[in-house]
Amino acid sequence: MAPAGLPAAHAAGPGNAYPDHPITLVNPYAAGGPADIVARSLARAMEKRLGQPVVVENKPGGGASIGTGFVARAKPDGYTLLLGTSAGHVVTPLMQKTAYDGVRDFAFCSVVAVQPIMLAVNPASGIKTVADLIARARAEPGKLSYGSAGVGGATHLGAELFQQAAHIKLNHIPYPGASPAVNDAVGGQLDMVMLNLSASLAFIRQGRLVPLAYASDQRSPLLPQVPTLDEAGVHGAQSATWYSLAAPAGTPAAIVQRLSAAVRDVNQDTDYRRVMQEQAIELMALAPDQAQAYVEKDRADMQALLDRLGLLGK
Repeated sequence: MAPAGLPAAHAAGPGNAYPDHPITLVNPYAAGGPADIVARSLARAMEKRLGQPVVVENKPGGGASIGTGFVARAKPDGYTLLLGTSAGHVVTPLMQKTAYDGVRDFAFCSVVAVQPIMLAVNPASGIKTVADLIARARAEPGKLSYGSAGVGGATHLGAELFQQAAHIKLNHIPYPGASPAVNDAVGGQLDMVMLNLSASLAFIRQGRLVPLAYASDQRSPLLPQVPTLDEAGVHGAQSATWYSLAAPAGTPAAIVQRLSAAVRDVNQDTDYRRVMQEQAIELMALAPDQAQAYVEKDRADMQALLDRLGLLGK
């Protein structure tokens, strides 16, 4: 029996109510990172609504292509799902050859959350505003360094968008993750970082990093005093890490709709909302057609950006 308020969905077998056994949610990143927190929190909240265990399975590597490709090849019955991101669905397939199409090979149930990027600097830099940063960068092209969580990821591409929009040149130092990058910014080895807010929030609150601007269309409720890049005069540089709930292409529409409805319901879960707020993650609950359009737009935007940066695969 489906939980109250949610329509029953059926798998391939007639009369087989979905779900009638455990679901696997694949996280294409290593355990312990922001994506893992989202995956495990989402799984716990969804299993309350679906009446079956939702088991998170980490399949990291290959710029998220290993886990993403695994789900693309899975049986389209709603029992193998993906916590997707722009890296696995969009950026990696554009930068290199993958055995799957990041959009065509999936049925998007929802875009569940987004985590915009915060531009922050070391206090010793003396930079206090975006205008200060731009003036310094124009006076000394390529001298100011920034750290990202890796080449081709959202934090790198977000910084490239910022540079193009501001007409400046910075020195990119890629790191294997957000943690070592933010540590070096705090330690003074880097002038600045553009990372997901959750990576820098604690240091900002301690006064060890100075937040300059948020790369979203509205200010973060966690740091309402910090302007958006648009408010700071840099337009067209919004960037964020987004998380989708995706199933293999061919998954029955009723199952996709059931999962989308579960995401909307999960967003009212007090524990889930608390965890996401603590991680500076903004909740979303896009319907399947909206999620499809969202991912397709991201692919078009990233294709144009990667082409300008010379990172588009041949």
